[in-house]
Amino acid sequence: MITEKIIGKLDENFKTDKKTEYVSVDWFERDKKLLRKTTDSGEDIGIKIGEPLNENDIIYEDGNRLVVVTIAPSDLISVSVGSIEEMGRLCFELGNRHLSLAIGHDNVKCPYDEPTFEYLKKLGFNAVKTHEKFTGYTECKGHAHTDAHGNAQHSHEHHHHSDEHNGEGHHEHH
Repeated sequence: MITEKIIGKLDENFKTDKKTEYVSVDWFERDKKLLRKTTDSGEDIGIKIGEPLNENDIIYEDGNRLVVVTIAPSDLISVSVGSIEEMGRLCFELGNRHLSLAIGHDNVKCPYDEPTFEYLKKLGFNAVKTHEKFTGYTECKGHAHTDAHGNAQHSHEHHHHSDEHNGEGHHEHH
């Protein structure tokens, strides 16, 4: 079976007597152009949808059943913060690592990796490892570029200390 569109959203307003089957998608797969998955009933499914998948998206319906997306839980780093200054410092540190972040009122979550986890604890942040669904995040788009020969190069599109920014926040000497 191949699905090619999101039909709707399974929520409290959606009424059905049909059997509901789920297909689990990892958070980092939700915007892939083509996925091959297996539903919780064991059926292979090809997902060819040109938009990001979200929790409870209905991607298939026939006379008997619905197939609904669920985001698979994954290991995350969850950091509780107590002030706007701590939030700013934390997001600066995580942003420098080019991580996707879910930023809440007093908490930030990102995908777990041991070096980042240890680094945050060393800096004094209240970091804990959790296993839950990673949703509601802002995705960090990578800064890798390719040259004319197709070789990947790592460069930053933004320059932290250049004169291009009309001198705001910088000391200029004339």
